[in-house]
Amino acid sequence: MNGKKETFVAYGLAAILLLVAVISYAAYPAKAPEEPIRLVLKNIGGNVLFDHKKHASDEGYGIGCKDCHHDMEDENSKVIACGECHTPSGEDALRRPDAMHKQCQGCHEDFGLGPVDCSGCHLTR
Repeated sequence: MNGKKETFVAYGLAAILLLVAVISYAAYPAKAPEEPIRLVLKNIGGNVLFDHKKHASDEGYGIGCKDCHHDMEDENSKVIACGECHTPSGEDALRRPDAMHKQCQGCHEDFGLGPVDCSGCHLTR
């Protein structure tokens, strides 16, 4: 074999392997988790990075879904985002910031787990 033919075979093999890898990746995507791992709660006071897995898992705090998602009928009900009812203006329910502060800070104070000051939750960057 000469140099050009070997190079052509090597590039052809690399192209075939790349094509197989792309097709395999597209055909078998990673399964999304049933529950979120982390959530970013965006707001003007500084975004809050909420570690859902730490709060909800048995290895973490083991808090049940209904403890935070008060609108659920049972553990298998669909979760409604807080902002669906708790709007910034607070027309139909407690304003979203007030509801979140009451829920989160209240739990942190009651159980002594987690921050209760602004900078403990809100990222200031």
